[in-house]
Amino acid sequence: MQDDVDLVAAEGWVAGGAKPPRGIIEDKERKIKETPDLVIGRRKYKMDLIPPALIVHRYFAAEEAAIDDLAARQEAAARELEEFVEEHTGGEEVLLEDVVNEKGGNVTRKAVNDRLKEIGRAAEFAEEREALTRCLELIEAEARAGKAVKEARAALDERVLARYATLAVDEIRTLVVEDKWFASIRAAVEDEVERLTQRLAGRVKELDERYARPLPELEREVEAFGKKVEAHLKRMGGLVW
Repeated sequence: MQDDVDLVAAEGWVAGGAKPPRGIIEDKERKIKETPDLVIGRRKYKMDLIPPALIVHRYFAAEEAAIDDLAARQEAAARELEEFVEEHTGGEEVLLEDVVNEKGGNVTRKAVNDRLKEIGRAAEFAEEREALTRCLELIEAEARAGKAVKEARAALDERVLARYATLAVDEIRTLVVEDKWFASIRAAVEDEVERLTQRLAGRVKELDERYARPLPELEREVEAFGKKVEAHLKRMGGLVW
């Protein structure tokens, strides 16, 4: 936050927030390589005051939700492919054993296509051909889903980059003060509250364990020990030294 304040104080809200994002600094001699905030093609950008995530959250929430949905579909396709391969490479059904990579346990489109060409239409390979065809369908489905995610993210990144140039001073203040600074403060407060809550809960548990036995029970136990000590003392008093 201090860096943000210094930047705003030095350059102002508009110059600090709406100026074109700068390229990352890469200096091999000084061993400096910044992590880019936004990558478009081969261009890598750094946003000093307003990270792209703030722009996305406030202005492109619907697009981000659509990308999340596409990503979920990609994960589902990948999971279905993985389960299908496992099902047909273990146990009694080993119909895909000739296309599985020995190192990674994965299958590729090329390996499946090569095997399909190898077995041709021979009747004795009917079950394997069916499994290979289904496997190829799942590979292509995952590839299409991955391509859709990549294209959607690239399109969104382009829109985010263009949005920087249109930010008005009020928008910049809202993004920085409310969405960035206040959010950071809230997160820090919530973390501290959580830490204190856990500490208090631990202390309460400790006290509960320490005082779990009621006072009357403790008094009866003390009385019983007292009688035992008294009996020992009496026996000791009757000893002849």
